[in-house]
Amino acid sequence: MLKDVTFGQYYPAESFVHKMDSRAKILLTIAYITCIFLVKNFYGFLLCGSFLMFTILISNVPIKSVLRSIKGILFLIIFTAIINLFFYGSGGTLLFKLWFIKVYDTAAIFTAFMALRLFLLVMGTSLMTLTTTPVALTDGIESLLKPLNYVKFPVHELALIMSIALRFIPTLMDETDRIIRAQKARGADFETGGLIKRAKALVPILIPLLVSAFRRAEELGDAMDARCYSGAKGRTKYKKLKYGIRDFIGMIIIAIVIAGIIIINIKLGKII
Repeated sequence: MLKDVTFGQYYPAESFVHKMDSRAKILLTIAYITCIFLVKNFYGFLLCGSFLMFTILISNVPIKSVLRSIKGILFLIIFTAIINLFFYGSGGTLLFKLWFIKVYDTAAIFTAFMALRLFLLVMGTSLMTLTTTPVALTDGIESLLKPLNYVKFPVHELALIMSIALRFIPTLMDETDRIIRAQKARGADFETGGLIKRAKALVPILIPLLVSAFRRAEELGDAMDARCYSGAKGRTKYKKLKYGIRDFIGMIIIAIVIAGIIIINIKLGKII
């Protein structure tokens, strides 16, 4: 299961999306998230989903790699869907009644909306990390937040922290998987028993994982000190970020998608 976590991992490939400027991909992802929350009916979700599938196809990233990102929040989607389905409120046509619990069609539609939003949101953000290296993300975030330097905001340090956090997600997942396999080899059981027993079984995993995380952080700090890292002051860039024709094409496409969603909302209105 831990190997199914794709957020923070990079999938190397030669594609239109991989060669785009990291700043453009960050802005496009923000615009895509905005599109998802602008949607008021299922036709808007169809347009967002079509745009996402088109982007996945031209990125040369296997669809399985993108879908694996859903497994990490599948429980959250199911849990929140059940809560919204039974406790959204009254109104509309009664679909069925179970004791004191009543499910209406408006609750079912709202639940479907919520699940689709989470599904498309996670897949879109996962695609960005799959097609952008942590170093490129750092440079992109730092460049976009550069105006904050005028108010003495530590932009470089913030971008570096975010890059390191993204980089260490797959590393810590591999470390957790290794610890679990080592504990199972010693007879540990993580799959049977009640909730309390399973929670207690996680203690032998969390302690060595925290120790390993602190050790890696210390080693990283020592490596940065050995290379005389002193923050953004006096640093130059080996690779200069430049917008290209691919980035402008992406901006035009996402602008068309946003315009299409607005038109759909005006023509069809809100479905619930």
